Amino acid sequence: MNRSLLLPLVALVAALYALSLAVGPAWWPWRLGNEVGWAIVWELRVPRATLGLLIGGALGLSGAILQGWLRNPLAEPGVIGVSSCAGFAAVCAFYSGLAAAFTLALPLAGIIGASVAVALLMSAVRSGTGTVSLLLMGVAINAIAAAAIALVLALSPNPFAYQEISLWLAGSIVDRDLSYLAIATPFIVAGGAIVLGAGRWLDALSLGEDTARSLGADTKSLGLRLTLGVGLMVGAATSVAGVIGFVGLVAPHLVRAKVGYRPGATLVPSMLMGAALVLAADIAVRLLPTAYELQLGVVTSLVGAPFLVRAVRKARAAWLAA
Repeated sequence: MNRSLLLPLVALVAALYALSLAVGPAWWPWRLGNEVGWAIVWELRVPRATLGLLIGGALGLSGAILQGWLRNPLAEPGVIGVSSCAGFAAVCAFYSGLAAAFTLALPLAGIIGASVAVALLMSAVRSGTGTVSLLLMGVAINAIAAAAIALVLALSPNPFAYQEISLWLAGSIVDRDLSYLAIATPFIVAGGAIVLGAGRWLDALSLGEDTARSLGADTKSLGLRLTLGVGLMVGAATSVAGVIGFVGLVAPHLVRAKVGYRPGATLVPSMLMGAALVLAADIAVRLLPTAYELQLGVVTSLVGAPFLVRAVRKARAAWLAA
């Protein structure tokens, strides 16, 4: 572990978490010293800040896993369609009534949708799909998921469904209470526990699948393990917060050079960086002087989209130089 990197990241996340508890229409609510002030902290701010930390960590870790596993620095749950598939499955659970009838239906649907997308992408990688083709496949998955969501909304008898679900899919952790936290936390923690121990095998995979097998890696079981872990994290995060894009792309890139470009060593720093990014973006949406609070996914996209363009240009330049 690179303590010179991890300690500042832990301190940054802790500072942003504390600031998230303090920022809002009522600044420093605990200073009020009454039941209202503490209710604001425990019932509104703590679930929101904790969800931001967990969801950011899950997306950052998932991005690092996908980039190492697919051996593609542009892989990210939102860019390659994983988040969109999770969102579509969650929308189906919501509008079919399953979410109301069964508490765990929403996160389970999101997990299934995310896992299907990861499995499709991994099958494409095994067949020799290159970087550009993989991104195009991700665009296609995103488009199909978006069209399927529109179809579900069109079939819904609720005339306000389109606006409601569009806002939800833009990503937000506003008004999420302890029940959302209780739903998402077990799945995100379980997914993280499943994938965090795979770091050394990701390092082996960076040398190629044949080399990884010669070093003792069971690539088939590893693929199932990573699919399950990423599916649990992205599915649970999407089911409670909608689609928050580009965190999984940006977080690993910000720490990769500090750990010597080793995929396995990128996992924990990416998780912490992802948590810091989402907490910072959520604080920003509260501070921006807008009539209505912006969706969290809008802010992460405004930052992440230019980063993606820059990453694509660097990848293209490296390919042309090779």
